[in-house]
Amino acid sequence: MLAAAADAPQFDAKRLSDEVRMLSSDGFEGRGPATAGEVKTIEYVVARMKEAGLQPGGDLKDGKRLWTQAVPLLRAEIQGKPALSLTVKGNNETLAQGEQIAVRAAMDGSARIAIKDAPLVFVGYGVKAPERQWDDFAGIDLKGKIAIALINDPDFETGTGDFGGKAMTYYGRWTYKYEEAARQGALGLLVVHETDPASYGWATVKNSNTNAMFDVVRDDPKAVHPALEGWIQRDVTVDLFKRAGLDFEALKKQAQQRGFKAVTLKDATFSADYAVEAKVITSQNIAGRIEGSKRPDETVIYSAHWDHLGVGAPDAKGDTIYNGAVDNATGTAALIELGRAFAKAPRPERSIVFLNVTAEEKGLLGSEYYSSKPLYPLATTVAVINMDALDPFGVARNFTTSGSAKSELLDTLIADGKAAGMAYVTDPHPEAGHFFRSDHFPFAKRGVPALSWGSGNDWVEGGIEAGEAAGKDYVEKRYHQPADEWDASWTFAGMIHDMPLLYKLGNDLANSKRWPQWDKASEFRAIRDATAAQRK
Repeated sequence: MLAAAADAPQFDAKRLSDEVRMLSSDGFEGRGPATAGEVKTIEYVVARMKEAGLQPGGDLKDGKRLWTQAVPLLRAEIQGKPALSLTVKGNNETLAQGEQIAVRAAMDGSARIAIKDAPLVFVGYGVKAPERQWDDFAGIDLKGKIAIALINDPDFETGTGDFGGKAMTYYGRWTYKYEEAARQGALGLLVVHETDPASYGWATVKNSNTNAMFDVVRDDPKAVHPALEGWIQRDVTVDLFKRAGLDFEALKKQAQQRGFKAVTLKDATFSADYAVEAKVITSQNIAGRIEGSKRPDETVIYSAHWDHLGVGAPDAKGDTIYNGAVDNATGTAALIELGRAFAKAPRPERSIVFLNVTAEEKGLLGSEYYSSKPLYPLATTVAVINMDALDPFGVARNFTTSGSAKSELLDTLIADGKAAGMAYVTDPHPEAGHFFRSDHFPFAKRGVPALSWGSGNDWVEGGIEAGEAAGKDYVEKRYHQPADEWDASWTFAGMIHDMPLLYKLGNDLANSKRWPQWDKASEFRAIRDATAAQRK
């Protein structure tokens, strides 16, 4: 066993296991936002936070804090089976939703999508980055057309170029690509799925995009959402290009170079017809709090998301409940138990908030809402320490974070880890873009120092080979699938080993006057600096 972080409490593996088992049980129906599963989840987490000794830290009502923060969300769902097809040189091919294509319910406000023979345009990686002198849309008018874009960045395959090599930038994220397509006036965008650059298989795409879609309520949704948003299988795309007289691989190589020009697929069109039911629902973030003894208006936040995918399409075994045990019952259980540890300790000088957010799986919407309408001012939020999909297996010699954005917060965590005998490894899969895929990101882009903890891959028993094999197995067989279920064999030894380090990071900040800062070269530094006068 490696050394525990100094002066940190010990954590109970059985309690963590019990909480993960309960939160991921079939009775919680996959913890979908705005479902009976949400009601059960909130009741359970609030009860555990109360029992742990936390105080409510949510919305103010009649001068008192509630345990929750109301999060209004647009919920959209395709009604019935969508009619989707490609036509090339007069030959029509029907596409099966969830198999060859995964079309998302429209988020632009449309009640019906009725697209008839829309021209198709290949736009490379779908990137417009003026600071890199890069524009995949130069010289093309996308009005009334469906764009087709590759996933990840132009640098992904070669590892070198204008986008930082293998590490994904925000331009590589599918969320950005849809937003840019809307800004370019496209009728729709289909993202080509390839497992390596996406960092997950088609099962994840299918399960995450063919169910109910959610978004924050926007004044002008058409500004960031084209009418049609979807993914298309690589093999279908290769065949489509071939029938249109184009070479997919050759065009991909062209798209990796500055100066790429969008290519219209000759005699190829796309059609879609389906109704969309959209309504505004209210989900909830959960917030427990310990008020600071000396500087209560200064806040350290621990965060994790409680939601998962709910009930969806059956897997090969007929299971329809997406239990979300690792993702993210583990983080929620860790949040509760960190709250318990702080509640038992002397009150910290600064306040600590234990924020359990909703709709992470729908695009970080709970954390996006909180950071746009914070319960406690962001200018005086010291840091955000996020936990997502922690490892319930054995002890690792190392740890990582989602992305490796440089900051004093990360420097402190690395130093604390070293003192505890744990090595820090930069995100071993930066090409997956994890920095943009966890709940710390909405805070980071608003300037708050934030990181998301990642369990290590160098296991005490089995080394990196065992850790990497387990990670690969999880992504392929359980991630965003019904098989992400609690297992009686899980020891939780890794979590109870790592959590004292997370405790120490927050505790030291909560009992200091330090304001960790982003690196001078960080894109988030100027945003934080703009609020410096509000920090003493």
